[in-house]
Amino acid sequence: MVWGDGQPVIDKALDRVARVIELALALAFIFAVLLNFANVVGRYLLGISLIGSDEVQIFIMVGMTFLGAAVVTRRNMHLRMDVLVQFFPRPVQVLLRVLEQVLLITLAGFVLTQSYFYARSMLRIGRTSDMASIPMWIPHATVALGFGLMLIVAVWGLFRLAQRMTARAAPGESKP
Repeated sequence: MVWGDGQPVIDKALDRVARVIELALALAFIFAVLLNFANVVGRYLLGISLIGSDEVQIFIMVGMTFLGAAVVTRRNMHLRMDVLVQFFPRPVQVLLRVLEQVLLITLAGFVLTQSYFYARSMLRIGRTSDMASIPMWIPHATVALGFGLMLIVAVWGLFRLAQRMTARAAPGESKP
């Protein structure tokens, strides 16, 4: 299914999800900065400390890292060592792109399953953080969510790559 501008619905949906994540992470970052500022003011001017604020800030950073990685994956802006790739013949470039997607799918799938089971065990035993009493399944679930989103983006990217390869091959084929 394609929108009026020719962009597939899945691409539009992934872009919207990435934008929502970006906005949520920006707000979380602002909250973390304000929390840190309040803690500094409280500690050095008033002699009091906000219990658990350091944990909350760390958990926000964890969420920013793994959910932000999903956005970076969607934008195709992750770091890659491709300085020499541009000098390779087109078929080698395509092969490397396919291998990159397959490797990302494999890695994301592995980390997703491991982090899912770990977060589930944290939920099952009712583990909370020491100072802020935040359920530990929440920060651990952000790892699973981030890699789950990366997996979806990578599978879709591989599918789109296959579509483009098929479309390029189709005009040269003769019909029986």
